[in-house]
Amino acid sequence: MKLDRILPNKRGTYVSTAAAMLCNLVMAYVVYMLCRILYVAVNWEIFGEGFTNLSLLSLFRGSLLFDTSAILYTNALYALLMLLPLHYKETRWWQRFCRILYLFVNGTAVVINLADAVYFTYTGRRTTMTVTSEFSNEGNLFGVIVHSVVSYWYLLIAGIVIIHYMSRLYMMPEKFNFGGKTRRYLAYYAVQTLCLLCFIPCCVAGMRGGFTTAVRPITISNANKYVNRPIEAAIVLNTPFSLTRTTGKNVFHNPQYFTAQELAGIYTPVHNAGAKQTNTVKRKKNVVVLIVESFGREYIGAYNEGLDNGKYRGYTPFVDELLGKSLSFDYTFANGRKSIDGMPSILSSIPYFVEPFILTPSSLNNVSGLAGELGKCGYESAFFHGAENGSMGFEAFAKTSGFQKYYGRTEFNQDKRFNGDADYDGMWAIWDEPFLQYYALKMTEMKEPFVTAVFTASSHHPYKIPEKYEKDFDLPGEEGNPIHKCIRYTDMSLRKFFETASQQPWYNNTIFVFTSDHTNINDHQEYATDLGFFGSPIFFFDPSGELPRGRSHAIAQQIDIMPTVLQYLGYSNPYVAFGSDLFNMPAEETWAVNYSNGIYQYVQGDYVIRFDGQSIVGAFNYKKDWFMTNDLKDDPALKSRFSDMERRLKGIIQSYMERMIDNRLVVGC
Repeated sequence: MKLDRILPNKRGTYVSTAAAMLCNLVMAYVVYMLCRILYVAVNWEIFGEGFTNLSLLSLFRGSLLFDTSAILYTNALYALLMLLPLHYKETRWWQRFCRILYLFVNGTAVVINLADAVYFTYTGRRTTMTVTSEFSNEGNLFGVIVHSVVSYWYLLIAGIVIIHYMSRLYMMPEKFNFGGKTRRYLAYYAVQTLCLLCFIPCCVAGMRGGFTTAVRPITISNANKYVNRPIEAAIVLNTPFSLTRTTGKNVFHNPQYFTAQELAGIYTPVHNAGAKQTNTVKRKKNVVVLIVESFGREYIGAYNEGLDNGKYRGYTPFVDELLGKSLSFDYTFANGRKSIDGMPSILSSIPYFVEPFILTPSSLNNVSGLAGELGKCGYESAFFHGAENGSMGFEAFAKTSGFQKYYGRTEFNQDKRFNGDADYDGMWAIWDEPFLQYYALKMTEMKEPFVTAVFTASSHHPYKIPEKYEKDFDLPGEEGNPIHKCIRYTDMSLRKFFETASQQPWYNNTIFVFTSDHTNINDHQEYATDLGFFGSPIFFFDPSGELPRGRSHAIAQQIDIMPTVLQYLGYSNPYVAFGSDLFNMPAEETWAVNYSNGIYQYVQGDYVIRFDGQSIVGAFNYKKDWFMTNDLKDDPALKSRFSDMERRLKGIIQSYMERMIDNRLVVGC
């Protein structure tokens, strides 16, 4: 071996490849922690309220656990190349390659972590591998990325600085002077082999989260051990870990809490069980479902009379009026945090558990929905979304769930009554005002009875409105929340939609369902809680007055929409829906469920329980303690109540998992 191929020893002391590798891995820990600090800082409005109640020691321990797993997974090849008992690794070209590999892997981790700090605002969780499917049909990703980079320029600078100093501080090992002596080669190989053999079990243990055989590989849900609220799990997690842990994994697992006979007595999602397939409805009303992008309860003044000492008016004067003429509910929740969670929940009564249904293999199951069931009774159906056809997988799911027609940006552009792409917002979709007008007029062309759904788009990042309305809705200095101007614009668009719809012959024979896909940026801490994050409007409007109006003291959730509408129409066939019929269930029996970062939340009556899949980890009286600071899970007077709630929740989870795995989302399958 020629000495000129050996790395130069400038300091005269030997720093082994093993020692250099360990120093570089320690630097990776520092980098991950810096990214975590930036992650929390960017989302301080979400984390800040409860941060003082967290144990910094517990946060550090949890962060160290998940960072260790991620660092070892992503740097496994680098570590192997640095520890292989081969003297060739002492050469310059080998070590340069290792340095490039290290910087590429950990630089990518920096980019992913910081990018996810932005995305967390909309999802409330660390990103998983389903993100690759979620945006697989989007043609505007480059524009979205460029806009995000411009908006969060300080994260770009921070990332560049971190990667620069990683490169500067990277430790290169110095040469081992073999001196042409055999014993030095033998000693070198012995030491390097020993280092590799010691590192392998440590690496495996670090990846799994512990040394003992009883330790199962840690998952995302384990992060809840170190925090107080499910959403805070994102603090101790890191995005490379979340991506790694969800790559190629089976999403749904049957927990087998109960036998089949026990489960049948606890919960079933089958409605009209035992009924004959007659394909009839008693009320042949049209059904119009309005899914309004990011239109959280917080923005609607009529839902928030007590906010800001009674001074809060919200940003939705028209929706406030409409709500006053509708049947609404005291507590209304989304079943997920993203648009692709909302579609199955609202239209097929399938909640978001673990991963978005649309992105899992179970999306290939036989699936029905509001449109599919009513289609059996002669209803014509259509789904409307002003984005590029195929965006977010909506077109595919609409077809899967039974919608006969799909109207998107392509169809809008073909309609000579409108201005085509002149009304495109330049990023996502056609502006709400023209597209909702298109929606109203297209329904007039449909044969009654019909069922339709529209998914709006304008109240969305990057929070733009048409230039002609900037003086009306973009009010500098009034507020710091950029979505408020979009909410005002969409509210106006909804007013004009109803003005047009009310002139159509089908209007008075229609039941309108109003909800949002999920919530968005919040200003009030009441909506930064684990329940507040899911606070979406749900109400039913019948212009004919046949449906009673007013506010019910009940709990409502998105998955209740399908069974409520079908039962109201007098639908006779048996069908699968995980929600409840709100019109006929006593208010005290209504419930809601959602899932966040490995924790299920189940709301019923005055209480909410948090369940990690094995046991209750928290219980609160959310009506008296909305911020959920007083944990009641160990209160002996409430033990029986919480046990009943846990039993019911287990039944819902097991039924969901079994039907996903066995393809039983349609009666008869």
